[in-house]
Amino acid sequence: MPPRRAIHKVTLQLTAGNTPVAELGKMLGQTGVALIEVKRRYDELSAPQRGDVVPAVVTVFDDRSVTLELRTPPTSFLIKRALNAKGSARPGHDPGSTLTREALRAIAVRKLPDLNTADVEAAMRTIAGTARSMGVTVAGQ
Repeated sequence: MPPRRAIHKVTLQLTAGNTPVAELGKMLGQTGVALIEVKRRYDELSAPQRGDVVPAVVTVFDDRSVTLELRTPPTSFLIKRALNAKGSARPGHDPGSTLTREALRAIAVRKLPDLNTADVEAAMRTIAGTARSMGVTVAGQ
């Protein structure tokens, strides 16, 4: 049997544990895969993170089989959740909320698997940069 060949690869950012089939249909409908099965597998894999936005890399193969690979939630989502607010309406002009060092470290540790570093301090600097671009100040900087 020849090896499977990937024919379609897409990253979806969906709400964990409660994926609407319509959202999957927009991105995967043309591939001919069973959307209900993809939804069921995504909801099952992302159930522990219910309510979070959890990106998934969906790879469709030429035999219509599918693999799902979950990623960590987007950094901006984690920052907003830690603040219980949005960033500044005008970043760089109007100050937004302040993110504590503890919250910054917690976000960095959670994002570590998807970042290109294994150092928590470097990850914290990356997350702090994202926070600054959102108009959020980081305490102690």
